[in-house]
Amino acid sequence: MSTAALTATLVVAALHVGFMILESVLWTTPRGRRIFGQTAEGAEATRVLALNQGVYNGGVAGLLAWAALTGRADTTIALLAFVIAMGVVGAATAKPTILLFQALPAALALALYLV
Repeated sequence: MSTAALTATLVVAALHVGFMILESVLWTTPRGRRIFGQTAEGAEATRVLALNQGVYNGGVAGLLAWAALTGRADTTIALLAFVIAMGVVGAATAKPTILLFQALPAALALALYLV
């Protein structure tokens, strides 16, 4: 595994920690509502769903970091492919910028593993 691939994967993991914080902690705050285009009422109504989503992102972050730092290239590649797929689904169904902030960094990390 190259240093570039490892670094890119750890960046993807760090992004997912950020997503976890946004969804699990900041969802109902003014900043969280602004980022996700939510009203106060809408954010409160979906708070539990966002928390669940945030926990998944935290899990992905932890697994990506573990797989990359322990040299499990096959697991890292599978997780990056999963992140890309979920980014495409999120962009198609929720917010197009998910493609930029989730799928693209994972695709770049995956490309670095495959070259």
